[in-house]
Amino acid sequence: MKNLDNDRIRELVQQAYGRIAVSSDEESCGCGCGSGSDVREYAKSLGYSEEELQAIPDAANLALSCGNPTALASLKPGETVLDLGSGAGFDCFLAADRVGPEGRVIGVDMTAEMVEKARANVRKHGALNIEFRLGEIESLPVEDGSIDVVISNCVINLSPAKERVFQEIRRALRPGGRVAVSDIVLLRELPEAISNDLAAYTGCVGGAVTVEEYRSLMEAAGLTGIEVKTTPYAGAGETLAVYIASAYITARK
Repeated sequence: MKNLDNDRIRELVQQAYGRIAVSSDEESCGCGCGSGSDVREYAKSLGYSEEELQAIPDAANLALSCGNPTALASLKPGETVLDLGSGAGFDCFLAADRVGPEGRVIGVDMTAEMVEKARANVRKHGALNIEFRLGEIESLPVEDGSIDVVISNCVINLSPAKERVFQEIRRALRPGGRVAVSDIVLLRELPEAISNDLAAYTGCVGGAVTVEEYRSLMEAAGLTGIEVKTTPYAGAGETLAVYIASAYITARK
């Protein structure tokens, strides 16, 4: 998005996901695609089990994922988890089940419609150890050193200031805290027509970076023990499959 500044990119992403949040009867295509009965099968294709999906309200599953970060996180009872770009709460509900009543899950999303949808899911399903906060992942509304585990699912690629996101992750984590992220990464440079296309950006493609750049940004922020594993992205289709992949990224503070 060479012709747009960071604030304008954030505004356009916010508008796109606001529309997804309020149009649950329509097909959604952000990071991931699906509608109706297909959303469960899409989640299973990313590694979510039927048992895991039972812990997640159907209304929280908007098929916006590109992986299952909770599978990497090794969550323990009593831990505090922060979900970046939590949407309608999909991974938050699963994390809340893992950390138990003594644990806590905080979801942060910059889209007011998503936060309200997530809060409605909490009210309906009575998950007392989850809260959702309106905020940007480049400026997280959490205290320094207050988080045990940061998770995120197909969201960091949407940020036009990824270096700031990783700085904020490190600030939020307690010493020894963990990062478990699923995201979209580039396998090769995108054609200009795709990299400058708004639909490609909000679809988690246009803003993606290479594995090497992803790792460099995390290292520059002071994160350590970085491991990256790539897999084919289920939502890519034949055209994009040669350019992008899903990545599972773990690290520590």
